[in-house]
Amino acid sequence: MDVPLWLALLVVGVLGVKLIRPPWWLVAVLLVGGYLLADSLLAPVIDSFLK
Repeated sequence: MDVPLWLALLVVGVLGVKLIRPPWWLVAVLLVGGYLLADSLLAPVIDSFLK
C-alpha cells in the first residue's frame, strides 16, 4: 500500500494531539518553527544530521 507522506503525517499528528493532549499553542509553535527552519540557512545543516 502506497500512502502519501502528507497523509501519514496528518494521521500521526491528529492521533498525537488526541492521545497526548498538548496545548494548541505548542503545536502551532512547532509547526511554524519547523516551517521557518526548513526555509532558512540552517536547512542544509539539519538535513545532514537527519541523513
